[in-house]
Amino acid sequence: MIVRISSEGQFELDGDCAERLNALDNEAVAAVDAGDEPRFHELFDQMLGIIRSEGTPLADDDLRGSDVIVPPPDTSFAEAQHEFSGEGLIPG
Repeated sequence: MIVRISSEGQFELDGDCAERLNALDNEAVAAVDAGDEPRFHELFDQMLGIIRSEGTPLADDDLRGSDVIVPPPDTSFAEAQHEFSGEGLIPG
């Protein structure tokens, strides 16, 4: 799976990472739905950490399309209410 963090770049993730991201994404959607801003930010930080630490960064000239686009790290809770809804960001 290719994941783009808006404002940072693209990373290639294996299936195990994708499953863990999907689980965190679902929890983040639930936190947004519950109005729990601190919990959302905790989960979003975990998602970004997995992508950055376990994903393989793609070169700038690698033009493969992203399977998922994650909002930028400085996403506000108000912005998250539009991004983290329904089934969330990560398909699964």
